Amino acid sequence: MLGTQLAVLRDGTPTGLTDALDLVAGLDDALLRGLARVGEDDAAALAALAGALTATPLGDRLAEAVAKVTAGSVAEEHLLALAGARCALLGAAHDALLGQLDTALGRARAPWAPGPAEPPGAGSPARASARAWLHEVAVTGWGGVDHELVAAAGAPVEAALAEPGLRRLAVLLDGLAAELRACVPVATMAQPPLRRWADLWARGVLLAQDAAAETAPTAVEEVSGRLLVLGVDVHEHDTAVQAQVHAILEPADGGPPRLVRCAVGAVKVETIVGPALWRLLDAHPVLLAALAERRSLTVTGLPLHGADLLWHDDRVRPGEPADPFATARVLLPTAVAAAPAPLERHPVGIAEPVLVEGYTVRDDDGTTTFDIGGQPIAVEVDRLPSCGPLTPELVAASSACLGLIRWDDGRWSLQPLAVRATVKRRPVEAHTGDWAGGVTDPKIAKAEAKAGDAVAVLRERAGRLLRR
Repeated sequence: MLGTQLAVLRDGTPTGLTDALDLVAGLDDALLRGLARVGEDDAAALAALAGALTATPLGDRLAEAVAKVTAGSVAEEHLLALAGARCALLGAAHDALLGQLDTALGRARAPWAPGPAEPPGAGSPARASARAWLHEVAVTGWGGVDHELVAAAGAPVEAALAEPGLRRLAVLLDGLAAELRACVPVATMAQPPLRRWADLWARGVLLAQDAAAETAPTAVEEVSGRLLVLGVDVHEHDTAVQAQVHAILEPADGGPPRLVRCAVGAVKVETIVGPALWRLLDAHPVLLAALAERRSLTVTGLPLHGADLLWHDDRVRPGEPADPFATARVLLPTAVAAAPAPLERHPVGIAEPVLVEGYTVRDDDGTTTFDIGGQPIAVEVDRLPSCGPLTPELVAASSACLGLIRWDDGRWSLQPLAVRATVKRRPVEAHTGDWAGGVTDPKIAKAEAKAGDAVAVLRERAGRLLRR
């Protein structure tokens, strides 16, 4: 990325973005206080939300929902309208920001292609239980959440985990409940994360609908070719971990290179952290080996949903060593990206791979910044995972960086996935996935061995309990 491209991003705020985010913030504030008794300020915020979407397909339902909620009658269908309106506004903000980024990078993007609609399914008790809990949370408000209400999430989580198709909903509810449990009483918090909790709540409301299966899914195609890894973004929560691999696919049919990603995950307990996280993902040895050894992969018949590959280790073969920096330098400028599915459109979901070189590193009041041709961009060193060798010190000493450009809190930033640096006059290269096959740093490996294998111990204990 060049300095002039950064200037385009910094100087041009998409029209209407601030207004859309202000409307979302108004609903988020109302959820803090709860919808049981809507005050004057919250009523005005809800009315403004309905007014902004009057001309949209949601207009009539949203206006009715706002009127009912303001009058003190809060039904599940009213919460669905509010959640849908919030997601629609953030989706529009996402599209404006992503369009601005594509223009700056000169990146081509294929439009979203819907697949055939699935037949409506029967009502699910697990979904109904989830809707009931989310309804109670919205009525009570974050400020009124207590341990009893948080504990009530256990039943819908357990019910959703029992249905494979509801695993995503289960993990979302479990994560939201865990965060609330850690923050109770929320009323004493100086700055509760209203945007984040409202994001989780709104997505949960949509996922918990019985009609969710009727929504047109993303078209699925099977792809084959050579997969060249750019880097891996590790998402870690107390109860779950996910490794999201960003890569470029060279199709076997000779088509243009495509930006893709694949994700593998596992449930966990909060005591499993650091390099031990990779052992939770050992059901995918080919992928982990490719990350650790920086190898290409030959894929055959992998399902592709938009930009997301559905990973099957048995359809993948390891290939030759491949330098992610060389891959980015040669293929990234011409790679075609895919548009996300409608319900995945959210500004926080923007994570576009970029290669940055020829910058100087600055420390601005504790914030690491790359200065590229006179244009600064903040670097999110706080997002570096604990399961890899990439550290803030290496980022500060780097001269080249492979990362994800993101938008959050009103600004663009860069999340490093790999860097090239000079340490003690020696060239060093570090990637977030370098320890996927085991720790390569002798000091860290010794400490890990001394601490013992927490994953193996927990699996052995779980197996013993199941055998009883």
